[in-house]
Amino acid sequence: MSLFKNHFILTLLFWLGSFYIPVYAASPEQNHTVLIGGDYNYPPYEFLDDKGQPTGYNVELTLAIAEVMGMTVEFRFSDWAGVRKALQNGQLDALQGMVNSPERRQAFDFSPPHAIVHQSIFARRGEPRATSLEQLRNKEVVVQKNGIMHDYLLQNDVGAKLITVETHADALRQLAAGKHDYALVANLPGLYLGQELGLSNIVPVGKPFQAQQYGYAVLKGNDALLAQFSEGLAILINTGRQQQIYNKWLGPLQEQGLPWKQYGKTAAILSALLLLILGGTVIWNRMLRRQVDKRTAELHIQQQQLIQADKMTSLGILVSGVAHEINNPTGLLLLNLPIIREAWQDCEDILEQRYEQQGDFLLGGLAYSQMRDEIPALLTDMNDGAHRIKRIVNDLKDFSRQESDDFSEPFDLNDVVATAVRLAENSINSSTDHFSVSYSSSLPSVDGNAQRIEQVIINLILNACQALNDRNSAIKVRTFRQAESQQICLQIVDEGCGIEARNLTRLLDPFFTTRREQGGTGLGLSVSSGIVQAHGGQLKFESEEKRGTTVTLTLPVSGENL
Repeated sequence: MSLFKNHFILTLLFWLGSFYIPVYAASPEQNHTVLIGGDYNYPPYEFLDDKGQPTGYNVELTLAIAEVMGMTVEFRFSDWAGVRKALQNGQLDALQGMVNSPERRQAFDFSPPHAIVHQSIFARRGEPRATSLEQLRNKEVVVQKNGIMHDYLLQNDVGAKLITVETHADALRQLAAGKHDYALVANLPGLYLGQELGLSNIVPVGKPFQAQQYGYAVLKGNDALLAQFSEGLAILINTGRQQQIYNKWLGPLQEQGLPWKQYGKTAAILSALLLLILGGTVIWNRMLRRQVDKRTAELHIQQQQLIQADKMTSLGILVSGVAHEINNPTGLLLLNLPIIREAWQDCEDILEQRYEQQGDFLLGGLAYSQMRDEIPALLTDMNDGAHRIKRIVNDLKDFSRQESDDFSEPFDLNDVVATAVRLAENSINSSTDHFSVSYSSSLPSVDGNAQRIEQVIINLILNACQALNDRNSAIKVRTFRQAESQQICLQIVDEGCGIEARNLTRLLDPFFTTRREQGGTGLGLSVSSGIVQAHGGQLKFESEEKRGTTVTLTLPVSGENL
């Protein structure tokens, strides 16, 4: 199948090239200065810096395209409604960043996208959440005038009361000041402006949605100028320069955590300093207390080292089959696949016309009558696969991030188990053909650190995988509730080699392992038991040699569910 896909892609690129060449027949006048419009306050894509100069991802990308194409450009920045009207009136030659939509294509032509823009609903902390547009009915929603979401809500009436403003910053300021119910703005500019303006009382609610293609726009019919931008963008993508510019402006913002994590780090540092001062006072007054505190601090540090060492060991196993530096090629796939899909759609009419006139013909070594049904499915499979790669990498990053000891909040054990299974999928698939998970419905929540419990579950699943003798042996995972004891339970049963009776009592001893020759450290179960006990729970082991092992993890029900 992979050979077929490679052959198809090469053939498709050949066909695309044959239809693409005539676009460049015309070109703008030599020495003509191209007037580029932009939003003066749409960071990090485009905005005016402290000196009033245009800057941002779009600006740097435009300058790079101008360099490789030998163009002269001049920037004209204003509010979004103003620059959009100026393009319509012919006062500007192009906008360097505009979301592509069917309605806008009636008046404008678009280059291939150089970014994907998501939208988010922002609300004040403590206010009711709205995770979909349908939940905005009868609510006051602030949007940017003539922006893509303003267009969308006007064309698809969801019953919201729209309040329009010039910029995303105005929308977020009004929301932070207690005006209106929600702000509907682009995700990255919303996060950027919220941090830059110190608007700590507003947060995005729900996941980003409405993935939209974002690229250069010209008046309909200005094919020559559009061709120059498209060709320049293709050159930058192929040389990797576009990705460098993208990573510089958008990469750090996409990778950063929520603002409260920064506050947590600052609080941890201040707490450590306060503890040092307090410890110095105690040492000065009570020598015995000094020894106790010193020993307690040493044990605490050792525990943290063991936990992190075990986490890194598990993470090393998980990523052993993953290639290095997959983020950049995955990003290129997600950027290029929609372009290829549109190119195929543009080709379909021509190919169908040939099919009707001349009958069936070969395309990519197969009959066109078969390929026209296969190609959309192949493109969908590739796009889904690229999203799956990105999701797995993000899960691995979250898993490897160390959280503070006192982090505690209610969580759903089913969700944590699902994430752990997804992270351990590579080891599971390489160990057994018979893996099953059964989730109990309506489980009450558990109080604690979801990431720590996730670490325990991953370690238990990996141990079960390593205990199997062949792929026909099964692993069964299930969650359930013990109503009589107010306990939430996770049970992992493997049909592996089992554990000798004399070793069962030593399983939780630090540094005890029967797999030292295979690189085992003997820390996994000891650290896991400590984490579970810190949550008020317990690990129980039942095993019969050569028949398998059953591990039961019990945790107390959250206090709010008692």
